[in-house]
Amino acid sequence: MHPAPSVILFSTLSGLGFGLLAWLCLGLPPVTGQVAFVFFFIGYALAVGGLLASVLHLANPKNAVKAFSQWRSSWLSREGISAIVALLVVAVFAIGVIFFGVRLRAVGAVAALLCLWTVFTTAMIYTQLKTVPRWNSWTTPPIFLLHALGGGALLAGQPRLAAILLIVLGFLMAWAWIKGDEKGRAGSTMESATGLGAIGKVRQLEAPHTGENYLLREMAYRVGRKHALKLRVITLVLGYALPAALMLLVPVSHLTAVIAIAAHLAGVLAGRWLFFAEAEHVQALYYGR
Repeated sequence: MHPAPSVILFSTLSGLGFGLLAWLCLGLPPVTGQVAFVFFFIGYALAVGGLLASVLHLANPKNAVKAFSQWRSSWLSREGISAIVALLVVAVFAIGVIFFGVRLRAVGAVAALLCLWTVFTTAMIYTQLKTVPRWNSWTTPPIFLLHALGGGALLAGQPRLAAILLIVLGFLMAWAWIKGDEKGRAGSTMESATGLGAIGKVRQLEAPHTGENYLLREMAYRVGRKHALKLRVITLVLGYALPAALMLLVPVSHLTAVIAIAAHLAGVLAGRWLFFAEAEHVQALYYGR
């Protein structure tokens, strides 16, 4: 599918923001006053900034309001409602920590769960799509959650915790790529779609039309296998291996923390671009792709 920059920024930044807010609400790091304000500000900026970026993907941003009415059936609607509720509950906890030095542990626990639930609802928007075999996998929700928790732990200054989560995430990502490649080859084909596979190879007599259209641009995006391999290596090295190595093997300082966070962000952006670019929608079969 077409890797739209707005959706890539949304899924990357909002995950980091909600991950950081979750750790802060659990008391990691145990900051108060002005320091706590800075941490919560960063978390809110990432979370809200990511959510606003997603609105840019709509043809008419005013339609974003309508998404909240479909919460019974739409994971997108549940995500929007969950994000607002999570941010409000986090605000209650943050006010107590920043202005009164009071840590409402029960409120913090609920806020952290709501932040993670919001990330889960984002993952389920993609996981539920049976028409995209690569996304329709049990690995998609834990990958989104580990991105939030691992990146959030980096931002929260929890080096050991971040390293462990990023190492696990790296292995899970590699597993998801391998299984996704197998799923893409073993998914729907023109033979299975027409039921003529027993007869032989099926090919189109003519293409549906001669020019490009919206569906081809959005649903049948192609990325070269060579480029995909390079991006996978970049994702694994920058997104997970380098930050984990810095957190485990190098004395932690402000410089190493900044390098680790910058590398992680660059790697996650590359991986998230690939997440969309490699997604094979079965609708492409109609066009012989």
